[in-house]
Amino acid sequence: MRRQIVLDTETTGLEVEQGHQIIEIGCVELLDRRVTGRDFHHYLRPDREIEEGAEAVHGISNAFLADKPRFADIVDEFLDYVDGAELIIHNAPFDVGFINAELSRLERDLPPIDRLCPIVDTLALARRRHPGQRNSLDALCKRYGVDNSQRDLHGALLDARILAEVYLAMTGGQVALSLAGDPLGAGSEQIRPLPPDRPRLRVVRADDDERRAHAARLDEIDTASGGACVWRRLESGPAT
Repeated sequence: MRRQIVLDTETTGLEVEQGHQIIEIGCVELLDRRVTGRDFHHYLRPDREIEEGAEAVHGISNAFLADKPRFADIVDEFLDYVDGAELIIHNAPFDVGFINAELSRLERDLPPIDRLCPIVDTLALARRRHPGQRNSLDALCKRYGVDNSQRDLHGALLDARILAEVYLAMTGGQVALSLAGDPLGAGSEQIRPLPPDRPRLRVVRADDDERRAHAARLDEIDTASGGACVWRRLESGPAT
């Protein structure tokens, strides 16, 4: 069973080299490309002030974080959660750099997160698939029809959930986060053979009026396309 974790963070500022820290971490679990609903989410109290520009992006204040745990308090829970999983991250170098900086500050000889887990960078993936186009998370939501209307501000868990949908759409799989409210689709029936005594399927055929309307529509298409109506060629059979 393939396990993936879609991960996002919010931070006190943009530059990890300036000692900025993680203040929110949000993760969404995928098992065989299905969202399980087993999320991981924590707000974290940093050892420094949040920059004004960063707060304008995510809306998280120092006052809000005053009673929250520190990264050291949740690191074991976090590492247990991601253990053995592939991490899906948008602009992975940013989040990986911050996580590794937090791990190194603990002085516990913990390996970097990218040595513990394989990383998929969805920004790099999007740039390969859509060269020369905007590939921000909002741009990808628009491109793949993913609803991001609740994203007035950045938030790690919300963005991880949105990224999960974008990633599944971008890689050709399931897009919806759940099936009828059941994250694993556990309530849906298993595929099973149809009973041999089932009623025959009803075949509904077009009546004369419908056939005439269909033919008239094909005439319009054929005229507008200069005789290139594909349906007409299919009806006439292959050329000999």
